[in-house]
Amino acid sequence: MESNTITLKNGEGNIGVVQIADDVVSMIASLAAAEVEGVSSLTGKVTNELMGRVGMKKLTRGVRVDLLDNLVTINLSVVLEYGYSIPQTCKKVQEKVKSSVENMTGLTVEDVNIRIAAVSMPKGK
Repeated sequence: MESNTITLKNGEGNIGVVQIADDVVSMIASLAAAEVEGVSSLTGKVTNELMGRVGMKKLTRGVRVDLLDNLVTINLSVVLEYGYSIPQTCKKVQEKVKSSVENMTGLTVEDVNIRIAAVSMPKGK
């Protein structure tokens, strides 16, 4: 198995192997989190921020995926919009990310951990 890939195998009548790159799981998680009302954006490390400014944006910034024994742990770093309940918004993000990743990949998501990096203020305030 290549590094940074998740391998799925079919039990009976195996006709091949499906490999899912970590970046694919990260992208699914990122898109799912962004769909939740109250999430302004995901944010990554300083190097990701700088790369984004020079035109090398990655949809997966602010997302880290860890795999252990076919259990996936997803860590998100998000910017929330001002005025939304942090606990309620985070719960919605966790549910949305978990269901999206599990439905699209067949993997089991054990944890979705969220770090609030900032709160986005409305323009003009």
